[in-house]
Amino acid sequence: MLGSAAEGVKDVRVALPLENAFAGEQDERYELRPEDLLAADRAARERRMDLIGIYHSHPDCDAYFSETDLKNSCPWYSFLVLSIRYGFYHHAIAGCRIWS
Repeated sequence: MLGSAAEGVKDVRVALPLENAFAGEQDERYELRPEDLLAADRAARERRMDLIGIYHSHPDCDAYFSETDLKNSCPWYSFLVLSIRYGFYHHAIAGCRIWS
């Protein structure tokens, strides 16, 4: 997610899709390649924005922070997980500083 952050408020302006780099079943896990995250950061700076968060979807199940999400989270990004049911948005969960 690209946008701006000021005074504790984040404003998402662009949802930049990145490829799921997970080698297994695509609906089991979402992984980012470090070079894709760096490219997203460059794209944000080129647009005079910041990389402020990461989103992904859970197809045909609830939105929740998985063990992988918690393990790979970074405190400076916001995280958004979308529940997609039958191809349509159902609900979402958002968090910041979800690491433990």
